[in-house]
Amino acid sequence: MRVLVTGVAGFIGFHLARRLLDRGDEVIGLDNVNDYYDVSLKHARLKLLADRAGYQFHKLDLADRAGMAGFFKTQRPQRVAHLAAQAGVRYSLTNPHAYIDSNLTGFTNILEGCRHNGVEHLAYASSSSVYGSNKVSPFSIHHNVDHPVSLYAASKKANELMAHTYSHLFGLPTTGLRFFTVYGPWGRPDMALFIFTRAILAGKPIDVFNHGRMQRDFTYIDDIVEGVVRVIDRVPAPDPQWDALAADPGTSAAPYRVYNIGNNRPVELLRFIEVIEQCLGRKATRNLLPMQPGDVPATCADVDDLMRDVGFKPNTPIEVGIQRFVEWYRGYYGV
Repeated sequence: MRVLVTGVAGFIGFHLARRLLDRGDEVIGLDNVNDYYDVSLKHARLKLLADRAGYQFHKLDLADRAGMAGFFKTQRPQRVAHLAAQAGVRYSLTNPHAYIDSNLTGFTNILEGCRHNGVEHLAYASSSSVYGSNKVSPFSIHHNVDHPVSLYAASKKANELMAHTYSHLFGLPTTGLRFFTVYGPWGRPDMALFIFTRAILAGKPIDVFNHGRMQRDFTYIDDIVEGVVRVIDRVPAPDPQWDALAADPGTSAAPYRVYNIGNNRPVELLRFIEVIEQCLGRKATRNLLPMQPGDVPATCADVDDLMRDVGFKPNTPIEVGIQRFVEWYRGYYGV
């Protein structure tokens, strides 16, 4: 297939592009290569993709309305994996406009590009953050998600609503993917695993929020990519059983779906740190702090719908995933 991968210089986009190329798809990569984090890491990812057969790269900002319209018109992708976004819960507290430009304006341009150019299926990154202040665990796509606790989460919930509108009005098949705390080689420097590893190796203390009592459904990058690929291949159809009098948030009378992609095995942050220490052979100095605004105490993914529809459930334990990250980190940075 001819697949557009937005955010191709990013963590998940880079891994997805490699996987699609490995199976013989043609990949159109798009990214604005912004400086939200170390640009050299993004360029290193792009360099590994640059010479692959069937791959092309375009530098373009999602918020460029005319540029995006022209891009879709000339490139004509069959399917779209939209992973580009302004990420980060804490960053959204101090830089809200970045989320509006990328996650709302940019997503509108993606939807319009798909609508007017015959795209067969739009799969896009949502987030476990949409569950916000929900207390029922594990988090299910059939739960209400109307109480976000950060602008980042609100922008991802908005993406799901916008996608449903286009599925309903224009018959555009869309699938939202709620990722749960993705980690692994080539990961983002603003994520806990990267931050902790770098600090421990430098002999610096690490900030441990909620005194380490937070739980996260850490999900290894290869499992995320496997889920995304399977979902891209499964074009959603209207659910004939959907009942407007007992509306199910996870499905629709339109060709629209959402799925959780998570490990379904939450890990306490203190245990996560212990495994990093074991893999590095060094102890961390822990600076225990209260919960940060916008954070939630625990996440856990219900993946029953993903298993039923695409036959896959993430299963990489953190002991394996963290070791692979540490090996990559030491090799990449020579430490």
